Amino acid sequence: MRKKLLQTGADELSYEIRGIVKKAEQLKKLGKSIRWENIGDPVQKGAKLPQWIKDTISELAQQDDTYSYCHSKGVLETRQFLAEKNNALGGVQITEDDILFFNGLGDAIAKIYQYLLPQARIIGPSPAYSTHSSAEAAHANDHPLTYHLDPQNNWYPDMDDLYMKVKYNPNIVGILIINPDNPTGMVYPLEILNRFVEIAREFDLFLISDEIYINVTYNGSNAYSLPEYIEEVPGIAMKGLSKEVPWPGSRCGWAKFYNKDTNAEFSKLCTTLENAKMIEVSSTKLPQLAIPKIMGDLRYPDHLKANNEKIGRRSKLISEILSMNKNIYFNPTSGAFYNTIVFKEGLLTNKQTLNIDDPEVQQVVENWVSQPDVLPDKRFVYYLLAAKGICVVPISSFCSDLRGFRVTLLEDDEDRLRETFTTISESIEEYLQS
Repeated sequence: MRKKLLQTGADELSYEIRGIVKKAEQLKKLGKSIRWENIGDPVQKGAKLPQWIKDTISELAQQDDTYSYCHSKGVLETRQFLAEKNNALGGVQITEDDILFFNGLGDAIAKIYQYLLPQARIIGPSPAYSTHSSAEAAHANDHPLTYHLDPQNNWYPDMDDLYMKVKYNPNIVGILIINPDNPTGMVYPLEILNRFVEIAREFDLFLISDEIYINVTYNGSNAYSLPEYIEEVPGIAMKGLSKEVPWPGSRCGWAKFYNKDTNAEFSKLCTTLENAKMIEVSSTKLPQLAIPKIMGDLRYPDHLKANNEKIGRRSKLISEILSMNKNIYFNPTSGAFYNTIVFKEGLLTNKQTLNIDDPEVQQVVENWVSQPDVLPDKRFVYYLLAAKGICVVPISSFCSDLRGFRVTLLEDDEDRLRETFTTISESIEEYLQS
């Protein structure tokens, strides 16, 4: 073309969680059976919604007003319901006017970064969830800014690292927290969340808390929501239906604005997001109508509890298998439905392989790993896929200098889960010894 078309940050618009699917589908055409451990969709892994939730949605589909536009901010009754739930936590109080609906959290994330000045930066955790890091990089026309999560310390953030990066980069205007965390499955302790607030207060920043997994906790853990600890600092909490109901196909997410009138610049951002939604008219209405009926139902807490107990059992089972492997850093999870496994330093090389029986599959994977800039953990992931048919995601694709891979905790068949993770552990040993 006569001129360059794309800005620098566009290079960061990668989504290996889905990208690895293309590789797996290529092998599937060659007859390879695939075990999908790459994406957090409980429904694809066999989760069944209880009949009462299906009936609730079906009844709404019979109402004529379901098919009309709703208020640009979202259905009023639903926003009132969510504001009441928020205020029952006893922290920062909001009204329905502080809630804005989007077509999924991906839409919310894109909108938030889109309207920031390019030099206004949001620093987020590394390993990073790709939707956030890609959107932040694209808006800034640069590589994403990150603070370090430590696999040798329960995946807790290095708060000194964060503090120094904020102190010496005046372009940082906000801090992203993902709680519970994707991809690590870590749940933030209250003392660390309070430290985020202290840093934000000292440097006049706002906080963004991605809380899509806020009600997906297990094995005795509890996740604190932003209004419970933010105090007077401005912030945005983001939630949705996709993970906890689970209803990923609803594409329904919402943002809650806290203390938006305490800072003029932050207030402008909130108003801009509201105006952007007005241009679109409204977000999808049916799932919004369902929220009070589903989440307000007396059966919903038991539904959440049962789902979380299942995930907790899977987490313990995976821990039994992988925590004994001395070649990796392994942390048991307590929230979300992922675990990130990291190879210890210096163990991976660009020469290691796994045995592949099918010559045609062997040729395909050799072509993959011969491409330039294939990092060592991606190489392992490709060989695991080709040799064992297990599809995981390299952690280097989560904006991280660590080398490892992310798995899900969604396999409902516990015998199959045990077999899959035993194979992963054995494959690590085989690969490192090759």
